[in-house]
Amino acid sequence: MIFIGILVSVAAIGFLCWLLFTLAVFALPFFVAVTAGTWAYDTGAGWLGAIVIGALAGALTFAIGQFLLVSIRPLWARIAIALAFAAPATISGYHATHGIVKHTMPSEGWQVAFSVIGAVAIGATALMRLAAMATPGSTGPYLARG
Repeated sequence: MIFIGILVSVAAIGFLCWLLFTLAVFALPFFVAVTAGTWAYDTGAGWLGAIVIGALAGALTFAIGQFLLVSIRPLWARIAIALAFAAPATISGYHATHGIVKHTMPSEGWQVAFSVIGAVAIGATALMRLAAMATPGSTGPYLARG
């Protein structure tokens, strides 16, 4: 029975890590959605209004980010946009990794070290996914068509 519990725990941690890596690109739109939804609820929109406003704000943030990544030509501007999306992913990666390793390591120094490694890995993954979404072969309004 203990062996099955260990296997299930490892599988659950693996699933949560996969989910974190997959959804890292959506950290900024999620943050914007939660902030807008909270604001809408606090101003009297109710639960349904807060959910609708939050979903619209998150979707709009993601759509604007994707549009800007595809249409803006200067590399420095594309890097700035990608970093704006990757920074919240890196912070959430740090806290998610820290939440996992604090249960497995007694040393606080090692907890921070592994949390930083996890944050770098998740931030790099978010940057790679953003770079893949806006490849040089994308059809933007300023790109020449052959």
